[in-house]
Amino acid sequence: MKITGVDRWILRAPLERPFAYAQGWLRSRTALLVRIRTDAGLDGVGECFGPPELAAAVLDHAYAPALIGRDPLDSAVIWDELYNLLRDHGQKGSAIEALSGVDIALWDIKGKAAGMPVAKLLGGCFRSRVEPYATGFYRTDGLSGQEAALAREAERYRDAGFRAMKVKLGFGVDEDRRAAEAVRRAVGDGVRLMADCNHAYDPPSAIAVGRVLEEHGYRWLEEPVVPEDVDGYARVHDVLEIPIAGGEAEFTRFGMRALIARHALDIVQPDCCGTGGLTEARRIADLAGVFGVRTIPHVWGTRVATAAALALLAALAPTPPALVPEEPLLEWDCSEHPLREAVIQEKIEIDREGMVAVPAGPGLGVTLDLDFVERACEG
Repeated sequence: MKITGVDRWILRAPLERPFAYAQGWLRSRTALLVRIRTDAGLDGVGECFGPPELAAAVLDHAYAPALIGRDPLDSAVIWDELYNLLRDHGQKGSAIEALSGVDIALWDIKGKAAGMPVAKLLGGCFRSRVEPYATGFYRTDGLSGQEAALAREAERYRDAGFRAMKVKLGFGVDEDRRAAEAVRRAVGDGVRLMADCNHAYDPPSAIAVGRVLEEHGYRWLEEPVVPEDVDGYARVHDVLEIPIAGGEAEFTRFGMRALIARHALDIVQPDCCGTGGLTEARRIADLAGVFGVRTIPHVWGTRVATAAALALLAALAPTPPALVPEEPLLEWDCSEHPLREAVIQEKIEIDREGMVAVPAGPGLGVTLDLDFVERACEG
């Protein structure tokens, strides 16, 4: 079997209501989808995290020409060769995000060729369903004084059946205090709450926010400081009792190594569509497990990204192993995303018990809706 073609689509959809997180405002949602075709009639789909135009340029000018004629089953060999192709210029960022989409598509082909889900090829399924947590709490009506709106949002998620949710913080220590307290009051003690600062703080401010979160029983503090500041992560981690999470803005096992080996965090959050694909996300999870660090992947994208994350989550061993383990969670983005569901033909949904099933079909278990993708493609 040989690769005969590489297709990619840049998709963009404006938001009816722009929203903000700690680093800026979003006025549209984007996606970069990848399809790899073979002479055996099998194709694979993947998705790239990040600015789509940048990763698309890497795909077009570097990776696609190098893929033609290759055996798609040699995914680990291809990963190393593509990484080394741009090693001097792209150890992080868009080059790795482009590699991620390629790698996910290759795993999709491998699963289809074997007639098995990707999770089986990753070593088997520790679980067939994963509990989602709601990610939301973006700001839509200003950056301050939004406690009442955040409380109502939390109540909606709770009433919809979510037993865990993550609050967006990073808007100032006092503002974050009011927001964190309002959400806890709204849902009570029976809902697990986490918080994400999107690397808005220096260590002293992050520690101040973390103290508030500890007081109100939050389960983790995510991205407290900028991703490059490993010493800052370690300082926050060593001072606070709340678990520290991070890694969505880091790339490959090489980039994650310092965070993990320094015990600078308790939960590592690789994004399959950004950190180097399923190949590298699995390597990161294995490395993290050696140090007793849990893996809970970051998920931000279409349902192609969700399917890739579910394959990884299914194959993750409990860390630490226990008779009653602490199960990993699936990040479930609840913000507006006009492209999210529309790009695939299947439905990935939360069931009546509040769980999400790992797709059981061959490969990722999803099929691109090519009519929609081609209509929505802008370049």
